Amino acid sequence: MPTDPVQDGAAAGGWDEREPTALLVLADGTILEGTGFGATGHAVGEVCFNTAMTGYEEILTDPSYAGQIITFTFPHIGNVGTNDEDVETVDMGAAAGIRGVVLHAPITSPANYRSKTHLDAWLQARGIIGLGGVDTRALTALIRDKGMPNAIIAHAPDGVFDRAALLAEARAWSGMDGLDLVPGVSTAERFGWDETTWDLATGYGRQAAPKHHVVALDFGVKRNILRLLADAGCKVTVVPATTTAEAILALKPDGVFLSNGPGDPAAVGRYAVPVIQDIIKAKVPTFGICLGHQMLALAVGAKTTKMHQGHHGANHPVKDQDTGKVEIVSMNHGFAVDTATLPANVRETHVSLFDGSNCGLALTDAPVFSVQHHPEASPGPKDSHYLFRQFVGLMDKA
Repeated sequence: MPTDPVQDGAAAGGWDEREPTALLVLADGTILEGTGFGATGHAVGEVCFNTAMTGYEEILTDPSYAGQIITFTFPHIGNVGTNDEDVETVDMGAAAGIRGVVLHAPITSPANYRSKTHLDAWLQARGIIGLGGVDTRALTALIRDKGMPNAIIAHAPDGVFDRAALLAEARAWSGMDGLDLVPGVSTAERFGWDETTWDLATGYGRQAAPKHHVVALDFGVKRNILRLLADAGCKVTVVPATTTAEAILALKPDGVFLSNGPGDPAAVGRYAVPVIQDIIKAKVPTFGICLGHQMLALAVGAKTTKMHQGHHGANHPVKDQDTGKVEIVSMNHGFAVDTATLPANVRETHVSLFDGSNCGLALTDAPVFSVQHHPEASPGPKDSHYLFRQFVGLMDKA
């Protein structure tokens, strides 16, 4: 795929095409060429497309995207720059495990008063490889037809690539099935959280008078989830993904939160499911989001399946089965809960209006519920914030 042509007057009015400085090599042998930006080198991952029109910095710092190469369907990415306030990883400087980013249009100079850093420099600092000048519509159509492919993204300023070696590496990668990526994004040590959500006049605030204590099991938690818990009157203690049920219950939580995260839920479930089962048995109010939702389903005996193209974007309609209300939500997942495998003591609470896939569940015999979508991302903008109040209501009753 040619990049921008540059007229060469010395060539008798002819046209000279620049050599590509970045490639996306799919495991089926398809090669997309373009202009490189961000970090140099190469990285292997699963290619997905995201349909959000805003929030690219939040997406690029969402740990749920670890191991993936993101294709943005919106053509203009980077034109509002980057800043420290929109980072979603708990570690401000972390790359969140994202392998690369594919864009259509070149990154322009930022035009926003909040911008601190150009997206190109920001990506370089985080080790994220970029490829621009690609027909992202065609790539999106390919993913819709064939599913999310394994691929390798490469950036070399001199334009020199060993294409055969890159293709071999893309084909050798195991893919997301059976892959546990949580150890790379979970906190290594327990810590407390009291930061509340952002305000235009004052920035972020602090929760000074919490009513409840929530222990958040960190599988790759986003900062705004923790902020909304603090907004709801919670003192939050974040613990590593491998924390035992005994250690969690010893903290005497009023509630337990199961966070979002990357990878195959069945792989993470090998150590997380027994912990969740013990928390359910203890009747502690529990709320899960995304990967936390999927592992809660595994803990009660349901199954998860790999999706064809996944759900990635900020414009997904989800129906609340209890109220009939349709919420516009943000989603980021490549696995889904198989509704047909839900046991008798679990009811489906939310469903995707795009494909009918499961988006929420609640136990009928314990104060436990979860959703597949991301209420904290606020695309509605606050359609799903009631879920945090619902969690607090369970803790009030308990």
